[in-house]
Amino acid sequence: MNQSHQKLLKLCAAAVMTAIVFVGNYLRITMPVPVGGVTSFTLANILCALAGILLGPWYGFLAAGLGSAFYDLTNPNYVAEAPITLLTKGMYGLIAGLVLYYLFKNAKEKYGAQVASAACAAVSYMLVYSIKVYYYNGMLISGFTEPVQCWAGVLSRLPATITNGVIAIIFAPILGVALMKALKSAHLDKILA
Repeated sequence: MNQSHQKLLKLCAAAVMTAIVFVGNYLRITMPVPVGGVTSFTLANILCALAGILLGPWYGFLAAGLGSAFYDLTNPNYVAEAPITLLTKGMYGLIAGLVLYYLFKNAKEKYGAQVASAACAAVSYMLVYSIKVYYYNGMLISGFTEPVQCWAGVLSRLPATITNGVIAIIFAPILGVALMKALKSAHLDKILA
């Protein structure tokens, strides 16, 4: 397989993963929180981590970020946040890919390595998301002027944020290991990073 064909396959895989992340964002339970709007339990974080695991950091960033941002553009509640989502969810795929393909490059098909990469991505996303909730949702959107109000917004979303992260840490590596084996047996492992 020549290099241009391999790049085309990788681009197609990233496009498919972008579509899967987009659809995965619809798998959510949205509920109001006492301070500052709504929060969601979603399966999209699994797919964002999986994008980095399968595609590596850069294509993982694109698939996770674009798929999630496209979802935001289709939902009137989130349309204004689409650029932020592109960066924060894209970072999810980026961190998962960086950890797996640079720290565990010789063991990337191992479940433990994928758990570590998904955990690093989840923790990074939780931190960045909490900062976004504090400043964007708290100060800018809700107009909170006191730090305690902004922290209340962060804390009200924390249970869903932690649950989404833990679910991604558990299930993204299960899917990652299975899909890597399937791609390898189909001789399509060249689309992986």
